[in-house]
Amino acid sequence: MADELYQPYTEKMTKTIGVLREEFSAIRAGRANPALLDKITVDYYGTQTPINQLSNVSVPEARVILIQPWEAKLVKDVEKAIQKSDIGINPNNDGKVIRLVFPMLNEERRKELSKTTKKLAEDAKVAIRAIRRDAVEQFKKQKKTNEMTEDDLKDAEKEIQTLTEKFIADVEKVLEEKEKEIMEI
Repeated sequence: MADELYQPYTEKMTKTIGVLREEFSAIRAGRANPALLDKITVDYYGTQTPINQLSNVSVPEARVILIQPWEAKLVKDVEKAIQKSDIGINPNNDGKVIRLVFPMLNEERRKELSKTTKKLAEDAKVAIRAIRRDAVEQFKKQKKTNEMTEDDLKDAEKEIQTLTEKFIADVEKVLEEKEKEIMEI
């Protein structure tokens, strides 16, 4: 009973951490990260296709992303898609490859990014606490319908609180890693 009782909530909390990591990967921190391109699509034979599915994406240097489309005619389309996106970097195109050169972040931009990451982390914590609240409500319903004893309810509440604290600590750890990345020169 114990593990399957908490499994749906553990899965939801794990997904919350995954979403946070995904959101963090889209935040530009002064170094080249190909994940920045994941949400940018190009019209490829009538289908919106992510850049990484129609080109080679590499990071030859810490602050450069190199995009080499598999078809030369796509270079212009990829360049336009990057310009339309909100990543804030102008692509350099030499006809065969596109280079994205990331400028060094100034102190003000670092602080701004740090605030953004803190807000995203706080949103994740709120989501995790909401999952805990839903779990406790579910346990109380089970107690009312006599599917759970008073002692089982107390144990379940204690266990879900322990899970919540573990996942909140995970959020803090992910936030700390991202802030360290932002503050590095």
